[in-house]
Amino acid sequence: MADRKSTVFLYAANLVVSLLFITPLLWMIVSSFKPENRIFADLSSINAILPTSFTLENYVKAFHRIPMMKYVFNSLFYVTVICISGLGVNSICGYALAKLQFKGREFILTAIIALMIVPFESIIMPLYFVVNSLHWVNTWYALIVPFVANCFSIFMFRQFFMDIPNELLESAAIDGSSPIRTFVSVVVPLSGPVFTTVFILDFINHWGDFMWPILVTTGESLRNVQLGIQTFFTLPPVYYGQIMATLTFTTVPIVLLFLFLQKYYVQGITSTGIKG
Repeated sequence: MADRKSTVFLYAANLVVSLLFITPLLWMIVSSFKPENRIFADLSSINAILPTSFTLENYVKAFHRIPMMKYVFNSLFYVTVICISGLGVNSICGYALAKLQFKGREFILTAIIALMIVPFESIIMPLYFVVNSLHWVNTWYALIVPFVANCFSIFMFRQFFMDIPNELLESAAIDGSSPIRTFVSVVVPLSGPVFTTVFILDFINHWGDFMWPILVTTGESLRNVQLGIQTFFTLPPVYYGQIMATLTFTTVPIVLLFLFLQKYYVQGITSTGIKG
């Protein structure tokens, strides 16, 4: 009986915490389909998260007011390039640190772990000066190149690859396989969960980029989703229904991506020994 009460209490507590986290998301989605005058009028009641009225006017006006589809394409392009390029670069680095013996390996691993705790805000200005000196401001290079290599991703790959039996790699070497061929033909097929996990984390992280794009993009041609949303706060009058519509349009796909891939995400997190 005591165990049953503990289980009920645990599920109830999880339900309450889940509702606390999901309520703002529900309010955003429901508000995006409400007339402007009902968004804050319903805020003090349960109607705030109930679809008491329905209209697509916010979406229509929002997409006519700014070129949101262009901003979405920009974000999808550079974030996808970062993620796919990062999977290649970071996985190879993680594999080398996990399975190859070379001078300075432990020092490099220590440096990567130390760099993981350095906040991006502390290096953003030096990084901007480097990008500016290369004449990359307002180019795709500025948005993509600095973020392909990622210390946390390298560490995750390294932790996952450490659990792959050395016997598999030795068997491939005996058959005459080079380290790169062994990595591609043996290691990669066994590493789907960690590749998926790193992809999800990088995609979500860069989809929300705001500070760096606002520094290195000087016009609308490379503006991303987050800068596009910010436009609604700088173009009077401010319509919160349109803001909710654009937020919903850019947030829900990320949530769905995570939900569809959550099984692989959990496997990747648990297999690397990293607990969130």
